[in-house]
Amino acid sequence: MKPILRFLSFALLVGWGSAQQTVDVVSIVPKRLDRKLRLPGEILPYQAVDLHARVTGYVEEVLVDKGSTVKAGQLLVRLAAPELNARRAEAESKVQAIESQGVEAEAKLIAAESTYEHLQVAAATPGAVAENELILAKKSVDAARAARAVYESSVKAAKASVEALRRLEAYLNITAPFDGIITERLVHPGALVGPGSGSGPMLKLEQHSRLRLVVPVPETAFSGITEGARVSFTVPAYPEESFSGVVARIPGALDPKTRTMAVELDLNNARGRLGPGMYAEVLWPVQRARLSFLVPATSIVTTTERMFVIRLRNGRAEYVTVSRGASEGGQVEVFGALAAKDQIVRRGTDEIREGSLLVGRVTEAK
Repeated sequence: MKPILRFLSFALLVGWGSAQQTVDVVSIVPKRLDRKLRLPGEILPYQAVDLHARVTGYVEEVLVDKGSTVKAGQLLVRLAAPELNARRAEAESKVQAIESQGVEAEAKLIAAESTYEHLQVAAATPGAVAENELILAKKSVDAARAARAVYESSVKAAKASVEALRRLEAYLNITAPFDGIITERLVHPGALVGPGSGSGPMLKLEQHSRLRLVVPVPETAFSGITEGARVSFTVPAYPEESFSGVVARIPGALDPKTRTMAVELDLNNARGRLGPGMYAEVLWPVQRARLSFLVPATSIVTTTERMFVIRLRNGRAEYVTVSRGASEGGQVEVFGALAAKDQIVRRGTDEIREGSLLVGRVTEAK
């Protein structure tokens, strides 16, 4: 029996030795995974306005045309309103009439005050002036002062009316509210315009030296948005060139239909190479709130039942269920019950049975 026992002992030793496998393993190193999404964007003018007439009148002269570059305060359209000029002239004449009446009221007040002062002096002599005369003289002074005050108020009201008409006349000159480009001209001399004429805008003005880039950012990608961040983008007009803009406005609310947030970037377009209406492809940076675990793509084993990686723990194979995340340079982000510095089999396969003995040969993750 001894030879047989020796043979069994030798066979067990051989079997034990053959059960051990040497495999390449990599150590998990936590890494902040920043990736970029390609999102569509639309370029819009920084400012845009339709210029309407604020008073009714006829277009006398249009000093610009479609494509004209204008400066803030520049005269664009001149209107004519003869009835408005007549109303102002009438109001100015009324001011002059009231002022002349006011002069008469001032003279009457001076006369009444003089009479009252003389009666007061005379009243110092007993019996020279009746008390009733003195009272009447005082009443005359009060009435003259009240009349003067009425005329002063009337003059102020008449002057205010003239000033209001002058302000209306100022609206006959349509000026540019900001630097920009005329993108539409919709009137010509002789046209009747005004708030009550049913006419539309006369001109359309847009600012192109500075633009807005509106990017609909999905809710899964806006957690790392910060104002002032610089973001790159491309446009079909310059396919081999990259541009950039600065995140300027974050609305903080999602569109319930698209589940996106319309984030706005400011673009410096001093050279005029970009234009409103252009389509942009934005390389939107996405930052993870926590560190990620990356493993080689070959480490992930997918079966009909599960997805897992094989961890080397205490010399044995251990299956760890994972789910996939983003990919980066041949490595895949995984989510599961893993920890930093865990050793993972580089080339995972379900032929490596769970619990089998392994000898790990550490290699660098690529």
